[in-house]
Amino acid sequence: MRTEKSRRLPAEWEEQDGVLLAWPHEMSDWKPHLDAVEPVFIEIVRHVTRFERAIIVAPGREMILSRLRDAGVPLDRVTVYEIPTNDTWARDFGPITIEEKGRPVLLDFGFNGWGLKFSADLDNQVTTSLKEAGAFAETPVRIPGLILEGGSVESDGRGTLLTTSTCLLNRNRNPHLSRKELERRLSSILGVDRILWLTHGYLAGDDTDSHVDTLARLCPDDTIAYVKCDDPGDEHYGSLCCMEVELERLRTADGRPYRLIPLPWPSAVFDEEGERLPATYANYLVINGAVLVPTYRDPNDEAALAAVGRAYPDRDIIGIDCSALILQHGSLHCVTMQIPRGVLA
Repeated sequence: MRTEKSRRLPAEWEEQDGVLLAWPHEMSDWKPHLDAVEPVFIEIVRHVTRFERAIIVAPGREMILSRLRDAGVPLDRVTVYEIPTNDTWARDFGPITIEEKGRPVLLDFGFNGWGLKFSADLDNQVTTSLKEAGAFAETPVRIPGLILEGGSVESDGRGTLLTTSTCLLNRNRNPHLSRKELERRLSSILGVDRILWLTHGYLAGDDTDSHVDTLARLCPDDTIAYVKCDDPGDEHYGSLCCMEVELERLRTADGRPYRLIPLPWPSAVFDEEGERLPATYANYLVINGAVLVPTYRDPNDEAALAAVGRAYPDRDIIGIDCSALILQHGSLHCVTMQIPRGVLA
């Protein structure tokens, strides 16, 4: 695998300028749940702004600022850009930042609604619109010409990428590329020299074809936090046990096994039609000085916070009730995208 050594994909736990979010609105699928989901977004922004800036895209500006002001959010740490969106999943249509010769570059990968499942014409223009609005100052934006979502890849900042074959090799993304061809392209574009593939693991109700950020997360000090199902009667048990075996077989760049931290398994949650919702504690967000962890009003919430704390002992571990977010089949990490240091105006 050829690596472009002048390029590097930072780890999420490195220093950040801010976090990007796309606000839910009446023209999105959130319309029937706005009263439930807006407080979740406000809570995320409230905690983000304790540590860094929040960058928000929304159809309207003043309404958002008013609601944040009423919630006591410091507005001097919030910037709202009036940009239309189809939906709220900033993790997957927001820019992926690399370093090139030590300077940040924003990569605007194509977003096709997780394999043409949903409309994404507006979401696919958000990064360009933010650049035109001056959000990224002099930071260049580059269009690599691949379909790739931020939730589908994990980086340790040292050349290793963790991903799932069911997503990246799905023919609904880049059907013209074989696995080896895709590895070469990602190696060159992102500056990675190792790609670790998981072939097992899924979540019922997940629309993303098994994004890795719902299943297993790279953490500092050669650690991986991952979802573990301990209920043999659960439909996920066999697949997640196989994923655990795969994780146990992975090796670090210097040949050692990873330190593995299992995340507890929340109780099954269903929507009004009886469809299972993808509740997962792996969908947390790392920010400066803290980790924001989704909770689900579940008996295992506290154990999940403790497990994430083992991976990030030097940060505040903050639980945010994301019961409303999973109504649209995503969670906390899915609605956020970190903006590394040096990017923002």
